[in-house]
Amino acid sequence: MDVTVRELDGMAEWTGAAALYREVFGYTEPEWGLSPRLLAALGENAGTVIGAFTGDGTLTGFCYGFTGVEAGELYHYSQAAVVKAGFQGAGLGRLLKYAQAAAARRTGARTMRWTFDPYALRNAHFNFAVLGATGIRFLPDFYREPGTDRVLVSWELTDAAPEGSRGRTGHGGESILVAAGERCAAPDPQDRAWLRQQLLTRFATGGRLVGVARPEGDPGRVAYLFEDEA
Repeated sequence: MDVTVRELDGMAEWTGAAALYREVFGYTEPEWGLSPRLLAALGENAGTVIGAFTGDGTLTGFCYGFTGVEAGELYHYSQAAVVKAGFQGAGLGRLLKYAQAAAARRTGARTMRWTFDPYALRNAHFNFAVLGATGIRFLPDFYREPGTDRVLVSWELTDAAPEGSRGRTGHGGESILVAAGERCAAPDPQDRAWLRQQLLTRFATGGRLVGVARPEGDPGRVAYLFEDEA
């Protein structure tokens, strides 16, 4: 696929990115919208506003983020990345993430963070097996609504380039095994409640999530693979 990934510029492109964001997530309520003016401000203030265009100029992917600080550590926070229906699964998400990493390095950040739904297996595979990120914190009901549990991941930017990908399948010292469907872990409510408590406990005791994978010969379950914090 002929794709160009670059920073977005101008109200037309920022507005197009905001529209794509709503389209991909299916948002219709005004409060779920994304302001093009916010994207303009981010682009001028150490944020990232990056798009992926096909050869005919169609915007097919978009990501944005901003600079954050915790305990004196500068990092880049990737708020969202979306890919247009019909183009998903073609590697555009990976290209967007690497472009965002390159932009983040220019701000002085050494790591990039974002959150993801820990029960969504495709997202887990992308974060750990493709990018090599590490889950550093469990955030129950992150958006202050039931069903919005998230894991915060951190991605080292030193080698974050397509040719230097260091994806991980997870070689943790401990694992949490749970039933899983095709797309999500613990679809049964009782299993989900159990898994949620296990994740809370493991992160609270210093664990770092390094992979989510199906055990060989056991397609009906997944293992959450942990390492202890160094």
